[in-house]
Amino acid sequence: MSHDTGADVDELLTMSRSELDRLFRASPPGEIPRGEGRGTVLVARGAKLSRAVAASVRLLAWQGKVFDRDGGGLRNKVTPLGVRAIRAKVYRDSSLLDDGECIVLDYSRSSVLAHRIRDEIRQIGPHRYLGIVYWGRRRILNFSLHFAGPRT
Repeated sequence: MSHDTGADVDELLTMSRSELDRLFRASPPGEIPRGEGRGTVLVARGAKLSRAVAASVRLLAWQGKVFDRDGGGLRNKVTPLGVRAIRAKVYRDSSLLDDGECIVLDYSRSSVLAHRIRDEIRQIGPHRYLGIVYWGRRRILNFSLHFAGPRT
């Protein structure tokens, strides 16, 4: 069964942190994604600033995540060249936000640089996920992932 909140990237960029939290809480974990997801950083600071930050981050630092087809892991696409680096283990667990089930992207055992990072994602629509980044137990920011749908 597909879950669709109707929220696309443009709408997510206009949302406040409390609106993003409500959306995350209302969404199911969904299936663990496969393949390449285009990432967008969501800073929840107003549409104009959020769009500028998201575009800058995508250009200079982070383009998204590539989930292993065999499951259990991912790599982030980083640098302007889209290098696949910074591994994470992927599994289901309880969210730090609300104790509900989510998909965890755990860097603690797979990355020296990001070993304190934990991402959580939930599906907000077909091929779309909303994520939260934690540094330890401290929440840093939100992000979204969009995966290309099946080709027909």
